[in-house]
Amino acid sequence: MLRFFRQIRHRLLTDNKFSKYLLYAVGEILLVVIGILIALQINTWNDNRMQEKEAKTFYQNIIQQLLEDRQNIEGQIAYNNKNKSQFHYAITLIGENNRSGRDSLCIITEKLVDYSDFDRKGNIYETMVNSGDVKLLKNEEIKKRLRRLEETYLYVNRMETIHYDAIMQMIPEISSVVNISSKEIIDENRLYNPRLQNQFALSLRVINEKEQVYLRALDEIHDLVSMIGEELEHY
Repeated sequence: MLRFFRQIRHRLLTDNKFSKYLLYAVGEILLVVIGILIALQINTWNDNRMQEKEAKTFYQNIIQQLLEDRQNIEGQIAYNNKNKSQFHYAITLIGENNRSGRDSLCIITEKLVDYSDFDRKGNIYETMVNSGDVKLLKNEEIKKRLRRLEETYLYVNRMETIHYDAIMQMIPEISSVVNISSKEIIDENRLYNPRLQNQFALSLRVINEKEQVYLRALDEIHDLVSMIGEELEHY
């Protein structure tokens, strides 16, 4: 092809057709420019296609992580609800001084040392920023919602730390009332003391506050999954 163009240029010059040669040269330059532009456009198209493919995969991975987080949080709520019902029962037994329920009360008292712990696999937004994948997210609202969810997760962790610290303070009292290992009563009178009743009430208060944060996280996860699902429809 290049040899063919050179032959045309040579013939025009030898035939003293300089004006035609100039037109031909301009045309040849335009063809080269057009070829370059087409190549650039193809490269841009390929790059965009690859970015869209990466973005789609990334969105799908985020949804998977969110669904795992949701399942984890729902498990923590179910765990707390089981303890809540038992703690309410314990408060009633102590309030009524119902000694026939002492064995049940002993077992429930031992559960005061239990607490829910949302142990997520990773920080979605922080990992996304550190890896540079945040550039794949074109939807600013999704990025904002992910940041908000991370803040809620941090709040969850703070509430769990508060609960753990409260348990550490309760352990001396609990240990003086029941044998945590054998689940046997050490002091029945202290088992029915209002002081232990207050321990159950305090635990319920912390559990209820944790549940509110868990539910807020679930709402934010639901909204994010819906938004990302709508975004994926464009790919």
